[in-house]
Amino acid sequence: MTHDFTSWLTWLDEQHQPMLDNTRALAEINSGTMNHAGVNRVGEMLIRLCQPLGGDVEVIPVAPYQHLNAQGELEAFPLGDAVRIRKRPDAPLQVFLCGHMDTVFAVDHPFQELRWLDEDTLNGPGVADLKGGLMVMINALMALERTPWADQIGWEILFNPDEEIGSPSSATLIADAAERVHLGLIYEPSFPDGNLAGERKGSGNFSVVVRGKAAHAGREHHLGRNAIRAMADFITALDDLNGQREGVTINPGFIEGGGAVNIVPDLCVSRFNIRLEQVDDEAWCQQQLDRLLADINARDGIQIELHGGFGRKPKKLSGANQKLFELARDCGSELGMSIGWLPTGGCCDGNNLAAAGIPNIDTLGVRGGKIHSAEEYMYVSSLTERAKLSALILMKLATSDDRRWLGVN
Repeated sequence: MTHDFTSWLTWLDEQHQPMLDNTRALAEINSGTMNHAGVNRVGEMLIRLCQPLGGDVEVIPVAPYQHLNAQGELEAFPLGDAVRIRKRPDAPLQVFLCGHMDTVFAVDHPFQELRWLDEDTLNGPGVADLKGGLMVMINALMALERTPWADQIGWEILFNPDEEIGSPSSATLIADAAERVHLGLIYEPSFPDGNLAGERKGSGNFSVVVRGKAAHAGREHHLGRNAIRAMADFITALDDLNGQREGVTINPGFIEGGGAVNIVPDLCVSRFNIRLEQVDDEAWCQQQLDRLLADINARDGIQIELHGGFGRKPKKLSGANQKLFELARDCGSELGMSIGWLPTGGCCDGNNLAAAGIPNIDTLGVRGGKIHSAEEYMYVSSLTERAKLSALILMKLATSDDRRWLGVN
């Protein structure tokens, strides 16, 4: 049976200005991950914006973030609360929608203001990643709720506070949702041309601390054990792993240690990231790390410790995920959009969902680019454009007579 969705899609055109106004208001709130008060302000605003949708609202405290500080000690940083909203949990098809509230821009970062680059391009912190996407999500659901088929879909929203650091504390909430839902829609920005991210690499974030022995650099240099030298050797060996296994890249990204140059340094801290294409790459990486750590620990007077781990597994496209992308492509075509998907080395909560076996599209947010920089921008016309895309996907799913590919009878 063919359905006419025109009136509900047209309704979204009327929401353009409120969507833009609310995106700007959200972006004007600093919600760097460690600014938990700012993240909570975003959560409070989102709860207000979601009131017309109905649903049961939960504000969920999450565990603090464990971070290795400059003294080589684990330090707990409080995070903002997660917000979960659920409606119709007994409907035939259950959909998970997710968007993060945090940004990479700390409260003291110089990039805090919005400015117009041209009549369709807005520059500002988090406009694309991901505050514009939050408005796309909410308004797509509002369009669905206006239709006579809304009762076919139960939905669960998660606004999480820590995606930009790998969702270490909200990952359990995503895994919990995966027990209940059939598919996921996540609102990271699309590529500037509107294409979607397909397969994604996995990722691990690690911190290393080396402890040596301090000594006077002139009088008793021979008694010291230089932590910076040991760390430099470790990082060199670590970086040499690049190119040894296809699809695995290692990026030593931070180092700190030492003080006065007349003292043999007894402490050094570094951090690095690993990206991988295959699930079994994790085991290979761990074997290499164990070997490098053992080599350094074998040195007299030197101790090295590794913290962290792999938080995102590679996202591979299952048959169901392929069909979901094809549905998005077809919906885009009906709306005059040309939509494809391509692999990327970036990670997001879509990795977590895929690891739990849930097909998902994770770049349904606005079109934009240069994220994680002071040049971040969004195309404001894509607010309604992408809201229509998500709304049409939801309406097609609600009216479909064959959802067996999603495990729905």
